[in-house]
Amino acid sequence: MNAHVIAVDVGTSAVRAAALDADGRILAQRRIARASGLGGDTFDADALDRDVRAALAGVSDGPAPAALAVAAHIGTVAVDSALRPVGPGSGWADSRGVPRLAALGGAALGRLLAAAGRPSPAGGALAALLDTEAADRERLHAVLSPKDFLVARLTGRLTTDTVSAAYTLASDVRRRAWNVELLRETGVDPALFPPQSEPSSVVGTLTREAASATGLPAGLPVVSGGPDGSVGMGLLLGTAEDVVADVAGTTDVVGRLLPGPGDLPDGAVLNPSVLPGRFVAGGATGLTGGAVAHWRSLVGTVEEERLAAVPPGADGLVVLPGMTGARFPDWRPGARGGVVGQRPEHGAAHLLRAAQEAASFTVREALDRLDPTGALPVAFAGGSSRSAHVVQLRADVLDRPLLLSPQPDVTLLGAAALALLGAGEVTDLDALRSRLVGGLRRVDPDPARAARYARIHARWRSLRDAVDAAYGSGARTATDESMDSRGPAVM
Repeated sequence: MNAHVIAVDVGTSAVRAAALDADGRILAQRRIARASGLGGDTFDADALDRDVRAALAGVSDGPAPAALAVAAHIGTVAVDSALRPVGPGSGWADSRGVPRLAALGGAALGRLLAAAGRPSPAGGALAALLDTEAADRERLHAVLSPKDFLVARLTGRLTTDTVSAAYTLASDVRRRAWNVELLRETGVDPALFPPQSEPSSVVGTLTREAASATGLPAGLPVVSGGPDGSVGMGLLLGTAEDVVADVAGTTDVVGRLLPGPGDLPDGAVLNPSVLPGRFVAGGATGLTGGAVAHWRSLVGTVEEERLAAVPPGADGLVVLPGMTGARFPDWRPGARGGVVGQRPEHGAAHLLRAAQEAASFTVREALDRLDPTGALPVAFAGGSSRSAHVVQLRADVLDRPLLLSPQPDVTLLGAAALALLGAGEVTDLDALRSRLVGGLRRVDPDPARAARYARIHARWRSLRDAVDAAYGSGARTATDESMDSRGPAVM
C-alpha cells in the first residue's frame, strides 16, 4: 500500500511525531524533549502545542498523508472560547479536587464511580472542576484532555474520544456518553465537556493556520485518537481475550480485553476499548519506569552488563517506587518511595537493579489481579522492553511467559493504526498489529529465578506495607473507606 499517515505520541518526557506507511515503515520522525516534571502534575499547554507543531513540521515533507492521529498522556486542560488555556494543564498524577469529590457523600460518589467504571476517585477533569471557584469557572468554555486540546488547536473542533472521556469521571463508560444527570447534581455544567467519538473516528481536518505552522496540507483528516497507554495496549491486544498487555513507560499501563462490561477484578478500571463496543479492564500502576529513570538521573549511567550481574534481590537492597502514590490495583495515594536495607557495599548497580525489580513487583500485583490463574501470557512493549536483561527480569518476576513486541514504540504505532483505520485504508486491527508490530517473541521465565523472586516479592510487599503504615497511606483512599468496604470499587 502506498498510503501513509502521521502519528504523534505525547509522553511525559517527550513528543514524538512520525510518518509511517501501512506496513509500519517509518518514513520520517522527530523527537522533542519536554520540560514537564517527573510526577506528571502540571505542564504548560501552550508549550506542548508548540512542541507538537514543531515535531509535525519535522515529518511534513513528501506526499500528502491520508490522516493524522495523536495519542497523549491523560490529564486536563481547561480552555476559554478562543482555545486559550485557563491555568496550567494537569497531568496523570494530579489529584486536585479529590476532597471535593469525597464531600459529595458516599451514595452520590458511589453512583458516580460505578457509572465511570472507577474504583477510586484519583482525580480527573470533574475533580478539577469541583475545585475551581465559581468566578473562575465562568471563564471556562471547555475542559479537555491534553490530546483533545491538541486536536482542537489543529482542527478548531472541540471533541474527545470515549477512552479519554472515561478518565474525567464524568462519563458513563458503558453507554459511552456523558453522565448528564450526575453532572447537574454536582453543579457542573455538562456543556463544558465536548462530544464523544470513537478513537478511530475522523473528527475534523487541519486548519489553514495549523497547516501553515506544520507544513502539512490543509484539510488533512484528523482522527480522535486516545490516551497513550490505551492506544498502545489496543494495538497489542487487537481482538485477543487470551492475553494481558503491559505497556511500560513512566508508569506501566496494563489491561485485558473483556467480552463485555461485566464484573471487574477488584481495583480495576473499566475503559472503553479502542475497538467500538469493546471494553478493557486494567489501569495505570503509578510510577514504575519513571522511578528507575529518576534514580538513574541521580546515580548516573550504569552498564547493562553490571545491572544484569546483580543477583535477585539486589543483595538485600529494596526500592519502593511509589513517589507519586500508587494506583492500580490498590489505589494508595499516600504511598511514598523509599530505599530500605542499604549497606556500604551497595552501589549504583544495586540501586538501579532494585528499582527495576520494584517496577516488576508492582506490575505483577496488577497482572495477578487481572488474571488470578497466572496462566495468561503478557504482551510486553514500551521503553523497558528494549533491554534484554530487563525483559528476562520481568518474565522471572511475573512468572509468566512474555510475548515481546519487536517494536517497543507501540503507542506511536497505535496512533498510526487509528489514523489508518480512520482513513479507511485498513479495517482489521489484528491485521494492522501483524503489519505494524510483527510477530511477538515468547520469553519464558527461568523456573529457579521465578521461585526465588516469589519469595523476594513477599518480602518486598511486607516492607512496602510497613512504609505505607508509617505514612498512613493504607490500601484504600479515605474516600473509599467512607463507602461500603467493597461497594462501587468492585463492578
